[in-house]
Amino acid sequence: MTRVVLVGPPGAGKGTQAAALSKRLGIPHISTGDLFRKHVGDETSLGREAKRYLDSGELVPDAVTNEMVRERLGEPDAKSGFLLDGFPRNTKQADVLAELLDENGDALDAVIELKVPEDVLVERMLGRGRTDDTEEVIRRRQQVYRSETAPLLEYYSDILVTVDGVGDIDEVSSRVLDALGKRS
Repeated sequence: MTRVVLVGPPGAGKGTQAAALSKRLGIPHISTGDLFRKHVGDETSLGREAKRYLDSGELVPDAVTNEMVRERLGEPDAKSGFLLDGFPRNTKQADVLAELLDENGDALDAVIELKVPEDVLVERMLGRGRTDDTEEVIRRRQQVYRSETAPLLEYYSDILVTVDGVGDIDEVSSRVLDALGKRS
């Protein structure tokens, strides 16, 4: 079983790595962004509630996000492990995740931090060509990430593994698999 949380600043490649690692490990990649889109698209009650916040540019409240993650982790494919991307975002969500896993006698195996220098992140994100990705906005997102995530890294210090996130997809995936002891 492999239960892993991927953390890293915007542009670090969490989604890309989660998708690649999901295939290699045979476990689902669970992204809060994907959960939001699915619930909103399916017009579930959680989706309608999330949409109100998303439409106004606000963060979806923890209670809504937590419930979406609870439901998703309860699905059969997540029983043998998962890669979480975008959750938990803060220590309160980390407490909820610990409670969810503990209900089944489970725990996280590792928290993988993808470490990428800020200048590389800025270059990557500017290269995406999105109109809202100005250097000023990108650097502000990096500051927000650092201030919100620093407590989370401390929270998980006993299972935190920092991996160099610079390189091509396969290089970084290999580093993560090595860190997890899952290299085949």
